Amino acid sequence: MTGQDNRIDAIIVGAGFGGMYAIHRLRSMGLTVRGFEAAEDVGGTWWWNCYPGARCDVESLDYCYGFDEALLDEWHWSERFATQAEVLRYAMHVAERYRLRDHITFNARVDGCTWDEDAQAWTVSTELGETVRARFLIAATGCLSKPNRPDLHGLDDFAGDILFTQAWPREVFDLSGKRVGVIGTGSSGIQSIPVIAQKAAHLTVFQRTANFTLPAVNRPIFADYEAEIRADYLGHRREILQNKAATVKQTIAESAFDLSDDEREAAYEDKWQRGGAGGIPVLFADSLTSPASNEEAARFVRRKISEIVDDPEATESLTPRDHPIATKRICLDTDYYATFNRPNVTLVDLKKTPIERVSEGAVHTASADYPLDVIVFATGFDAMTGPLRAMNVRGADGMKIEQAWADGPRTFLGLMVAGFPNLFTITGPGSPSVMVNMIAAIEQHVNWIAALIDHMRETGKTRVEPQAAAQEAWVDEVRRVADATLFPLANSWYNGDNIAGKPRMFMAYVGGYPAYAERCEEVAGAGYAGLELSA
Repeated sequence: MTGQDNRIDAIIVGAGFGGMYAIHRLRSMGLTVRGFEAAEDVGGTWWWNCYPGARCDVESLDYCYGFDEALLDEWHWSERFATQAEVLRYAMHVAERYRLRDHITFNARVDGCTWDEDAQAWTVSTELGETVRARFLIAATGCLSKPNRPDLHGLDDFAGDILFTQAWPREVFDLSGKRVGVIGTGSSGIQSIPVIAQKAAHLTVFQRTANFTLPAVNRPIFADYEAEIRADYLGHRREILQNKAATVKQTIAESAFDLSDDEREAAYEDKWQRGGAGGIPVLFADSLTSPASNEEAARFVRRKISEIVDDPEATESLTPRDHPIATKRICLDTDYYATFNRPNVTLVDLKKTPIERVSEGAVHTASADYPLDVIVFATGFDAMTGPLRAMNVRGADGMKIEQAWADGPRTFLGLMVAGFPNLFTITGPGSPSVMVNMIAAIEQHVNWIAALIDHMRETGKTRVEPQAAAQEAWVDEVRRVADATLFPLANSWYNGDNIAGKPRMFMAYVGGYPAYAERCEEVAGAGYAGLELSA
């Protein structure tokens, strides 16, 4: 459908897990849908982030759709924390099983979305030159899909290869025998550095900020555990959705000080040996609200770093001391700290000696030159708001989304934006999204959106947007819940701190999945209170 044709009910931008489920769910309601995806196939972040060592940090048996029991039963994961390749195979299996590709145009990056007040519809354009119109626009563009690409002086002069973890070459890129520099030690850096070190002749890691990372302790899935889950997979799904992060429950006590010193130490040690992202920082319910409790967990991890890393100077540089543990996204690793004991690995602490420039064959800091053949940027994303801003979204009266969000993102439940009728944002700012099991959040969001659209059809409504007062009340609630925790104390992408000029605002709802889902149900049960519905 092109031009002024109005037969399409909904346009879905993005074919990751959010976009795929939105297509399936709306199509099952009898709606006509059209999807656009910038990549060559489905998978979203799991298509783009194919860097060495890329893995999911949620247990595989939890990181999957739950809307179809047959799908749950037929797919078998091989590892506790699935590789990028395995998650992508799962996404492709889902696309094939439900014939989702029939409704998606690939290699089609959306570059414009404009609300037409007269037609009461969205006009969406792509870089391919196609224009499509639909009543509803669903942005399934993900929270972490707009790469942050730093501007280093002289980078254009570099004669070697420049790679980004967020857009790794799909063909095999051989790092064997090369001098490699990795800039950035967030999640993608921490996952890729140990793997790159095994291949490279020499690896130089440029670290600006030390991050807490915990051992994944990845392994094949134990057969008896899988059998236990599969005996009542839907029951397991219902159980994990009662937990704050919508995955396996980890909390063992309300406070770290409910246990004796020896008992607390033993609990930390047991979790360190078991591995997993949900471990040490959430063993106690007050770990992210009590500075003293948080410091107990941080102290334990700092001691572990000192026990693993041989060189005292490297140990100190790798030890986080500027933020409470888990107030930046906690990372999972396999032998990350041990990698710095390798003779072919050099750590450069950019707080002591910042990068000054890049030349044809090296990165130059304030105190040394580092000859390189390859530079890898693991520098993260313009998180939460970047993907939507990149789509050039204009709502009522031609207002751009970046104008509406000039002081930080404003949404209602993380799902809708005042002044942008019939626009839905899956896992948008103001939702739990990055703080919980993402696929669980996606399903809840899409189901709520679908129910609202169904309600509109039943009542003859064609337009919906949040009331300004209701939106501001939700923004205040998101802020209030965050301010009751230690999260705002860290300079992190959760707050937008990694992007120059971005307004500082904690962008995710940290009240947990159950509380958020309950709030959404309350809104729906009250006739969608806080929304302006009209014909």
